[in-house]
Order: sequence, then C-alpha cells, then structure tokens
Amino acid sequence: MSGFTKEDNELIQREFEQLRLAALKRCASQEEYEGVIKAFDFANEAHKGVRRRSGEPYILHPIAVAKIVVQEIGLGYKSIVTALLHDVVEDTEYTTDDVERLFGSKIASLVDGLTKIKSAMDSKIEGGISEKSIQAENFKRILLTLNDDVRVILIKLADRLHNLRTIESMPERKKDKILSETMYIFIPLAHRLGLYSIKSEMENIWLKYRQPEEYNEISRRIQEYSMAKGVSIDNFIEPISKLLELARYKFTITKRIKTPYSIWNKMRTKSIPFEEIYDLFAVRIVFTPKKGSSERKQCWDIYSLISEDYLSNTDRIRDWVSTPKSNGYEALHCTLMSPGGGWVEVQIRTVRMDAIAEKGVAAHWNYKGDTIANPEHEMDNWLNMVREVLENPDVNALDFLDNFHTGLISKEIYVFTPAGEAKRMEKGASVLDFAYSIHSQIGNRAIAAKVNMKLVPLSYKLRNGDQVEIITADSQKPQRKWLEYVQTTKAKNLILDSIKGDIKDTIKNGQEKLEAALDKLGVRLHIKVLKKLIEEYNVNNKDELYSKIGSGVIDLSDLESVLKKSRENKLVQFWNLQFFFNKEKTKDQAVSKIDKHKDYLLKENPIDKTLTYKVAECCNPIPGDPIIGFVDSDGQVIIHKKVCPNAISLASKEGGNIINAKWTKHTVLSFLARIELKGIDRLGIVNDITKYITLSLSVNIRKLFFETHDGIFYGYIDLYVHNTNDLNDILKNMEKIKGIDSAARVDLKEEDKS
Repeated sequence: MSGFTKEDNELIQREFEQLRLAALKRCASQEEYEGVIKAFDFANEAHKGVRRRSGEPYILHPIAVAKIVVQEIGLGYKSIVTALLHDVVEDTEYTTDDVERLFGSKIASLVDGLTKIKSAMDSKIEGGISEKSIQAENFKRILLTLNDDVRVILIKLADRLHNLRTIESMPERKKDKILSETMYIFIPLAHRLGLYSIKSEMENIWLKYRQPEEYNEISRRIQEYSMAKGVSIDNFIEPISKLLELARYKFTITKRIKTPYSIWNKMRTKSIPFEEIYDLFAVRIVFTPKKGSSERKQCWDIYSLISEDYLSNTDRIRDWVSTPKSNGYEALHCTLMSPGGGWVEVQIRTVRMDAIAEKGVAAHWNYKGDTIANPEHEMDNWLNMVREVLENPDVNALDFLDNFHTGLISKEIYVFTPAGEAKRMEKGASVLDFAYSIHSQIGNRAIAAKVNMKLVPLSYKLRNGDQVEIITADSQKPQRKWLEYVQTTKAKNLILDSIKGDIKDTIKNGQEKLEAALDKLGVRLHIKVLKKLIEEYNVNNKDELYSKIGSGVIDLSDLESVLKKSRENKLVQFWNLQFFFNKEKTKDQAVSKIDKHKDYLLKENPIDKTLTYKVAECCNPIPGDPIIGFVDSDGQVIIHKKVCPNAISLASKEGGNIINAKWTKHTVLSFLARIELKGIDRLGIVNDITKYITLSLSVNIRKLFFETHDGIFYGYIDLYVHNTNDLNDILKNMEKIKGIDSAARVDLKEEDKS
C-alpha cells in the first residue's frame, strides 16, 4: 500500500477488526455484513497513502467515526457504511454517483448530506459586508440535512467527536473555531438528541482546551474525592441491592461522579468552590420491568422501597417518567440521605429508559425498527419544528442560528389546554406563542386569553402548570408589535409571513424618510453612512434600520449628532469635511493587514500607555487568561476569554475572523478584576483586607463592597492587576487572613465597570 509502512497497515487492520466485530452484532443479514466489508475496502483504497495532520493514516478517522456510530450511538448497517464513506466524495476523485452505484441510493443520500455539511463547515470566509452571515448560512445549510434524515446529524456528531478526540494536532485558530462551533451548536444538539455520553465528552474536551489549568485541578480533586468517598457510596448501595433482590427485580446498580465540565460550570454559575458541590456522586438503578405493571408504576415502587430505609428529600424528586424531557429522557430522580451524612442522588430507570438516556433518539430505532415510528413523540415534534423553520426561505441566517441555538438550550414548562391536554412550551413563552403552537389561524385571530380563568393580554408570560384558553375574533389580524410578545421561532415566522407585505411597505417608507433627512444635512446615503447608523442605532442590518425608521421606533431628530459622533480610530465623513480622530493612520492600516495565520502578540506601549488591541467588555480578560482574538470590521483586534459566551457565538458565526492572539509581558498597564470574599465577620476584618492589598501588595482598589448578616460577611473588591499571576497570589494570601473562608475571582458585568 503506497506511502504506508507495515506497522501502519497492521494498525489499520487492528482498528477495522474492532469495527467488524461490532458491526457483526448490528447487521441484520449476511448481505449487510458483507456491505460493511465492501465499504471498508472501498474507503481504504480511496484514502490510500493519505495521512491526517497528526501523521496517522487517514482511513483511521472514518473507521473511528464508524465505531462511534455503532458502539456509542447504536446505529446500524446504513450508518456504519455511511460513516466509512463520509469523506470519500469530498476528499477523493469518487462521486456521489459512484457511491450510489456501489451501495444504493439511501447510503448515497446520507453520504451526500455529510459531504454538504463538510463543505459548509470548511467554506472560506471572504471579505465584504455580508461576511458576518456566511458562516451562519453554512450552519443553516448543515441543519437542512434534518429535512432528509436525522442520521446525517448523528453521524456528523460522531465525526465531530472524533475530531475533538484528535484536536491536539490542529493549529490554534482551527482549535478555536472547532471548539466554539462545538459549544454553540453541537453540544446543545447532542443534548437535544439525547446523546448524553457524547455531550459530556464534548464538554470535557472543550474545557480541557479552553481552561486547561482548571480542568486539571478539578480532575485531580475528583480523583481524590472518589478515592475518599467511594467506600461510603458502596456501603450506601448495599442495603438498596438487598431490598431489590428481595422484591425479585433484575437490576444493576452503578455509581457515577459528575464530570469536570459539570462541576466547573456549577462552580462558575453559582460562584461556589469545589467543596460546596454536594451532589458529586449519583447512584443509578437500571432494572428490567416485570410483566403486568407499567414501567412508571414500577419506578415509583422502587422509590417507595428504598425511601423506607433512607430519608428522602421530597423537594428534589424529579419525575421524568410521567413527563419525559423533550429529548426523550425518562427516569425518576430522588435524593436520599446516606448513613455518612451526605445527600446522594438516585436515578431509577428501566433498561429501555437507560438505552434512550445514553443513546438518545438513536435508541428508538432499537425499539421501533429503522425509523422513528411515533409521530407524536416529542423528539419528532422538535425535529418537525426545525424543518418548518428551515423551509422558510426568508429566514435570515444569523437570526436563524441564534434562534436555533436558543431553541436548543431553552428550558421547558408544561401548560394545559381547557380540556386538560398538556403542552410543552419554552420557558418564557407567551400566550401568543401558545396560540400559534395550536394552529396558525388561532394565533392570527387571537385577541386575548384566559389563564387559570383570569383574562390576560397576549403578551402574558406563561408559567408552569397554567391552564390557557385563547380568545379569538374573526376581525383580528397579526400586528408587527406581536413580534415583541413571542419567543418561539415558529410563532415569529408565522407572524412575519402574515405581515410580510406591511414590512416591505415600512422598509420602503423608512428608506425614503432617511434619504430625505440626510438630504437636508447635505449627506449622501452610501455604505459608510449606513454602516455608522446601523452601529449607532444598534440594529443588525439596513432593512431593520429602515423598518424601525418607517414604523417610528427610531426618531431621526438626532441624526445630525449621531453622524458627528466620533469613534476611536475611525474616520467619519460629514458635510464633505473629514475629522480624523486618530492621526496614526499607518497603525490602522497595519492592523487591517493582520496575518490571521500567524500569532498576533498583544503588546502595550509604555510611553503613551496604549494597547495594540481592545479588551472585550463582556468578559474583561486580563493577561494570563486563555483568550481568543477576532479582527473586527475596522481591522481592530478584540480579545475575549475563550469561555465567554459572546466569543463562542462569534467564533461560530465568524470563524474566518479568528486570530492567534498571544499575551506578552505587561509591566505598565493594569487590568480591572473582581475578587469575591466570604467568611466569618469580626471587628477590623475589612481594614485588614484593604491594608494588606494596598500596603503589602501595592495594588490599587477601585471599588469595594461588604455586608454582614448573622455573623457571616460577604463582599467583593474591584482592583487593578497586571496579570493572572498577580491575581492568583492575591487570592492565596487573602485566604490566610483570619476570618476569610473563601476568596475567588468572579466575572465583572458591563454595568460594574461604569
């Protein structure tokens, strides 16, 4: 085999042998099994002599993806073959027609879907005013594959997982793009499709490369905790096992510990240390249901059994057997007090529920054949919603991506029709969202609603358990202001469809108003003026600008002052006069010619105390933080923390603007950071803290806040530091002060900086 050593060929055969054995169990016939062998031979020949960036033979990648597809997702023959062939059309001279001739139309269709995804993901982003939306449009094309077969997305998730497992060999810019896309789209998508184990592994890899020090520290603490507490959990499990044996259940009980990402996320969102995460361990009971009784009843029977020996925290019971999650997840969760004095979460599932919990939507094929048979299943409802959105040709790509992301991560509530039928809605949905979820005409003719027998307006936000009756009138029609009332993508699109004609008239009217107002000032409507107005009025594009002007939302009485308003490093034209707010034009030109494939060094100028970059106000990174850089439309470098949600969103939509930003030593300029302190109050503790910071460390304090309650104090200090090393030294020394229980860095909000 050209270009491969004997060791390479032996490695390829070993890896394929593992796949062959896994496929043997999943193939329904000898013909399917032989089809897998044929697909491997074909892919192996197509990728002959080609290596990945890591140096390993390329064929190992499709083999690995196929193994994930069969072993971790649980798909069958067609998906295994598709995974083996998924890069053939994109990376070799073979075509989709060749695949169809050899493997049939269905597999060719799946391969074609994956090829389109890869093309969209790898599209180059060129310059121009529509640059922002190109990558978002790519994602829209990716999700169009849901129209054909959800297995395309499942195989793509397997492909993304293997790319993450081998991400070490990729350049930094590529890592940033892949990790941001993964967090913004693929992790929520894996969650929505119920692929818990894949979602968790993606999250952990994301954290490992985004916050390596925190990942390593949490992993070390988990290992120590597991060794210290493992025996006590075993002792907790033993009586439960005996009870289930006496009740003649066939079952397995396993213990699991939270993942590094879930712990890190909880520490970050709740601003608590590792020691305050109490539910690190969970116990999972998976049983085979007995005949003659429902699975739901048997889950509750088991809960009743084990809660006789252990005290249950009834506030933390989660009944997902009666009302499964939208990704199909079913289980009964309860929290019990262990003999050692700690709360332990216990998850109770049947074998079927466990398969769906681990392999998500794919597990339904195991129970219902090769397609998802029940159209009323919540997962089908969600996929149908996505299809409805995708089929609307007028959906803006960036809006679509944001709405899709919001839909993926949104929490849910249950509301009821007057007849008592339960409806699942996004948290934050209004009664108008509810009306459109029933039928487009009910939404279009809605005038008000009764919620729990009380009259409410269409803008009323629904709460869990509300019973809703929509009041309609034949004379009613959708109005533009309704867009402010609704949250769901379906409702927004139906309203937009209904008022499309009105919108066009409003846009035209707004453009005419703007042109007339500019004409009075002697200014021509051109691209630079439009760009400035879009930024100053905080809208997304020119149509939104015109629309808001036409509807009176934007008042042009301040147009002259808006046009005169300067921005740093920016040339503004007004009345044929030029105002240069930064005469160092050469510096702007240099920034605009940044080579995105080379490291961009973040430097300070000690003479005039300026920076060669701009710090994003949303996350306020300081030297030493893991960062990601972007080149904005002005050619300026903006840096964010790698874990900043805005950065993740930006990298998903504007991957072509990512640069390899690298910190250099900063000795003059200081950066604002906040530390949060908790402890036991005592006389003089605030004085001790401030004296230590200002005298011992010579650090400037910008703001401090302390409050006490029943002998416990809480407070924060905003101070200026050079880098994360300075900050970490402060945190370590803070904890040495008598009375301080914990000291931690927390994120500054934008309003805190004013």
